[in-house]
Formats: sequence, structure tokens, C-alpha cells
Amino acid sequence: MANQNLMDIDQLLVQVAAYNPNGDVGLIRRAYDFSARAHEGQVRQTGEPYVIHPLSVAGILAFLRLDISAVVAGLLHDTLEDTVATRTDLEQEFGLDVARLVEGVTKIGQIPFKTYEEKQAENFRKMVLSMADDIRVVFIKLADRLHNMQTLEALSSEKQRKIAQETMEIYAPLANRLGMSWIKQQLEDLCFQYLQPDAYSMLILRLAKKDDERQAYIQSIIELASQALKNAGLSGQIEGRPKHLYSIFQKMERRAVSFDEIFDLTAIRIITDTKMACYAILGLIHSMWPPVPGRFKDYIATPRSNLYQSLHTTVVGPQGEYVEFQIRTEEMHGINEYGVAAHWRYKESGKVVGRDEQVFSWLRQFVEWHKDLTDNRQFMDSVKLDLFHDVVFVFTPKGEVREIPVGSTSVDFAYAIHTEIGDHCVGAKVNGKLVPLRHQLNSGDMVEILTSPSQVPHRGWLKFVKTSRAKTKIKHWFKIEEQKRALELGRRLLEQEFRRRDLPIAQSLKSERLVSLAKAKGCETVDELIRAVGYGRLSPDQVVDHFVESDTLKESALPKSQVGSSSKIGGLRSEGAVKFRGGKDVLMQLSKCCNPVPGEPIRGYITRGRGLTIHATDCPNFHALEWDQNRLVEVDWDTEIDGTHSVEVSVLTLDRPGVLAKVSSGISHAQANITRAEISTREDKKAVLDFVIEVKNTTHLECILKDVQRVEGVLSAKRVRSW
Repeated sequence: MANQNLMDIDQLLVQVAAYNPNGDVGLIRRAYDFSARAHEGQVRQTGEPYVIHPLSVAGILAFLRLDISAVVAGLLHDTLEDTVATRTDLEQEFGLDVARLVEGVTKIGQIPFKTYEEKQAENFRKMVLSMADDIRVVFIKLADRLHNMQTLEALSSEKQRKIAQETMEIYAPLANRLGMSWIKQQLEDLCFQYLQPDAYSMLILRLAKKDDERQAYIQSIIELASQALKNAGLSGQIEGRPKHLYSIFQKMERRAVSFDEIFDLTAIRIITDTKMACYAILGLIHSMWPPVPGRFKDYIATPRSNLYQSLHTTVVGPQGEYVEFQIRTEEMHGINEYGVAAHWRYKESGKVVGRDEQVFSWLRQFVEWHKDLTDNRQFMDSVKLDLFHDVVFVFTPKGEVREIPVGSTSVDFAYAIHTEIGDHCVGAKVNGKLVPLRHQLNSGDMVEILTSPSQVPHRGWLKFVKTSRAKTKIKHWFKIEEQKRALELGRRLLEQEFRRRDLPIAQSLKSERLVSLAKAKGCETVDELIRAVGYGRLSPDQVVDHFVESDTLKESALPKSQVGSSSKIGGLRSEGAVKFRGGKDVLMQLSKCCNPVPGEPIRGYITRGRGLTIHATDCPNFHALEWDQNRLVEVDWDTEIDGTHSVEVSVLTLDRPGVLAKVSSGISHAQANITRAEISTREDKKAVLDFVIEVKNTTHLECILKDVQRVEGVLSAKRVRSW
């Protein structure tokens, strides 16, 4: 692949003029001068002048053979964020099209974010939404990320890993979905270098040792295949292509084999003139060397969703080694390398039209499915889910083709058609036969969704649906239902409390006092305040107290810093306390499934009728509840209150006399009390000692386990949880 790190504006102009002789390359020169002036005095972490970066990004865009506006936007893509240049400046100098592109690529600069992840999620959301208006935005963003990865060595190791992880999770699969294979492969290899440096170095070394031998072997295969094509009167350009490092590593991991057991390290690519010639060459290759069963793929008859077309076959070549052949036409090769960038045409700037509009319907659907997600973590998880999964093609009863991820069910398909159909689906017919809602669909299936007005979503659907759209819509339905129930319950509880205190119910619920209390508690509306009562975040007493004059005066006399301050509420046992913001008189209990201990991260979940349940954040049961953000509460351990917590510990020892006494002594030595002890022996002459001990916090627990592990005869000591 050609070097995209262009260091010279003249080289860039020559490259663009070669594929776009009628283009206004003078605009590119002006954009470079503008960028150089705007970034004057700025340097990158590498020590180079900053303008080298936008010039390199523009070079990558030129390699993709993009139009003049995209190359110009590449040169200017950082000016709105990193310089004093404005959108108006760009529009006046370079036109509306360029200004829109630069604004679409520009990061979120001025908005404060709590975490790096939140900022990156918002940046990526902005790019995703911009793709709907102009797909060139994502080309520029991918070129920007590729050059940043190529110059990542100048950053600290922590930043290297963080950026590489994000690139591996988001940008490499995005390039893959767009069919831009060479960008995807470069990004993966660069990420691999920083995320797993030891494995990367090992592969580099092993490949270097085999390089001469492999090159000679591949050259011999190319010569044999070339002669065979010539004898058969078939035209074809043959080249050997080494597989990229990360794909070799993935194959080793997937098959659980060593490097020496991977034989097909190089693919031989044959590029011919017609589709018919592809199949003729395939037959010729199979007549020369026996094909490996199960290793033939016809991506010409059934292209991948990112437009990739080629014939793949693996044969047993000379000396018994596996050799992979990829056979395609010149047109297919261009699309396979450049993906959507090679396949687009414009009638309006940036708008994919005609046949391409149908081909890239997944992109519009991708944007549509994610634009309504407001939670950053949910948005990023949803994006990753949809980017990584391959797809199947199914048909509606009217013959329309729908693209959905592999493993999708009838419910996923129903939600892909329309939210209302998903909410009310009761069953499905696949190829004319009734199937369960959890039935997974295959390419070519004709699917008819059966609905009923009385049907509503079930929580059980979340266990088998595949698409982020279906998951989001189901959770949204339950969120709305929960809000309705919380409003109804909160209103009923308040009415009871107003009645108990002999206050007028209807008048109180409509009073200005309730409006002012809602604002004081951070609620936008009175209904939100009432829902907080229904959820258990506020007790009815707290609301009704506001209507009693004496209590109102007391609260107004308090310093502002004390209003809404943290309340400290102990657990059900004398184990120390948890503190949280927002109320008093709330029942609280530690979850029995994870039994959290001071020192480990915790979150609260409001369960109607049972108050606030405290979970460890790594508890699987808590993760199942996380989707309902309205019932999550931020909590912390109160370090001012001393106490102990019961923890289960399991110790594996050799079955020797006196070992129980030694382990018990080790626990006592760590100043911990044992409340229960059980011993059982195994056939392999080992014993399992199970204890329930009282600990102060995680640090205390770690000391106990270390003391126990030092006891002679102890093989392991660990904490046990019920999950």
C-alpha cells in the first residue's frame, strides 16, 4: 500500500490531479496555506509542526480518491477546534460544503465532561449523526484516526493503550463495515502493537525468520499458477499478499494453536477481467491442487454486507502446505480495498444516491437506531454491538429485503420494521411455518410477524434479542411503564399522608408549595417529584412536611449547605454505614447475592416495597438491573462509622491433622472473628474449609487471606460469593 504520510503539498496536488484532472487543485493549495497559518506555532507530541497532521490526513483522503471538498476539509479538519478560525471564516474562504464537512468532523471542545469515556462517546455520537448528512465525514474521521495511530509512539503508554482500545472497538470495525479493508487492517495491526506488545513482537520476529523461505515458496506458486492461466488462455494478474499480523494472531487464538501450526500466512490474489473468468480460474486452481473441504466461500454470488466480493478457496499446495487463493475482478478489487469510498456517486454533495442508496441502507438504519439514545454508555455499547456483528438478509411478505445481525430473532425483525409491531408481536411465520419468538433467522427466510393489540413486551425478550434497537425499545417501554406506575403509587402515598395530617388533598397537590419543593429537590416538574416518592427516593413525610409551617421554617433557617445533605443510614446489621444523597427514612439493605464490603465500589437500586438494596458494582445481578437508570442511586461507604461485615471464605488445604487449627489461628492472628466453620474432605487427599468471618473492609479481608495462604499446607484461600 502506498505511503499516506505525505510531507509535501506539491505531492498532494500531483496525486489529486492524477485522478481528478478537472478538479480545482488551487483550492487545495489555498486550504493548505490557511491551515499552515492557523496552526502556526503549534507542534505535535512528535515535535513536528502541527500542519504535518492535516497534510497527512488529506494525503490519505487523496489515496481514497475523494473529491476536492473532502481533501480540503481534511486539511482544515482541526482548525475549528484548535485555532481561532470560525465556521464563517471557512464558509467565506472555501464554501458551504467544506464548512459543513469540517464542522461535522470537529470534536466536542467546550462542553465539560466527567470522564474521558463520556467525552469520546459524545464525539463519536456527533460523527454518527453527521454521517446521515454526509458520509464523507466518516472518511475524514477514519483518515484522522489512522494518522494519529501511525504517530502514537510519542504519547504516554497509558494514552497509547486508551486510544488503541477505542480504535480497536470502534474505528476498525467501522472501517470494516464500510468495506475499507486496508484501513481496517492497518488500524488493527497498529492497535495490536500497543495493546499486546509482547505477542506483536513475537509475531514480527517469527515472521521475519520465515520471510525468505515463505517468499520463495509463494513465488513458486505464483509461477505455476501464471503458467497454468497462460496455457488455459485466461488472463489474470497474480500477486502474493502477506496476511496482516492481527488476523494471524486472531487465528492462533481462535484455533488455540501455536504460530508454527498456522500454514496459510499468505494469500495469493488473482485479479481478472470478468466474473465468468473468476469461476474458470477457480476450476483451474482446483484441478492443480486439491481443495481443503469447508474452506471455499463464494462472496461473488452472496456479497458481504460491506460490498466485498471475491472467491476464496484454500488448497493443499506443494509440500503439503495450505495456500489460500482469492479470485476477483478489477472492479471487485477496487471496491474491496476502498469500500464505500470507491462506490459512491453524488448528485447532491455527500448524498449517496441510486443503487448505492439501497446498498448502504444499513448506514441510514445504523444512524436511525442510535440517534435517540441519550445515555453515553448505552450508546457506545449499542454501537459496538451493531458494528461487530455480521448480517443475514431476510424478506418481508411483500418481498422487501431487510438486513439484520446474525443471530437475530423474530422479535429483532419485528422491531426492525417498526416499534409498534415489535411491542405487539405475538408470534411469527418463517417460510410459512409458525415459529417461537426466540427463533433465530437465516439468510433467505421470508418472515411474517403476527401481532395483537393486547400484546405488550416481556422482560424475557431481553434474554434473547440480538439487536441494540430491540433491546433499547423494550427497555424504553418498561421505563415508561415504570414511570406510570411510580406516578400512580407516589400520588396514592401522598394522598394517604395528606389525609392522615388532615390537609386538603386536591388543593395541596396543585399548590405552588409543591412546585417550589419540586425545584428544591432538583425535579423539573411536580409529576417528577411524585414519581420520586413512588420510586422510594423521597418519603411522603418529606413532601408533606413542607406543608407544615413549623417544619418549613426550620428548613429555611438551615444553612444552604445542609439542605439536601447526605443522610447516613446503617445496614440491617451493625456492619458500618452507607451514605447517599436525597432523603431520610429510606429502608436500606445490603444485597445477599454479593454481600458488599467497605472498600469496594457500590451502587444502590430502589426496589418498591423493599427500599434501597446495595450491590457491589461488579455483581452480575446488579448488571441485569442497570438498564433502569431511574432506580439507580449513587451511594458511598461512610468511613466515619466503624463496624464489621460477614464474608464467606473458602480455603483449600492438604488433608493433614491440625490444619483447621492452624488456619483458624491465622484468621485470629489477623484480628478477625470466625462465626461459622465447616470442613469437608475430598478423594484427592485435600480438604475444603469454609468459614464465615467478620471483616472491617476489603483491606482487612486481603490481609486475612494473605495470612491464611502463608499457613503450611494451605493451597489457596479466596472469598466466596453466592453469584
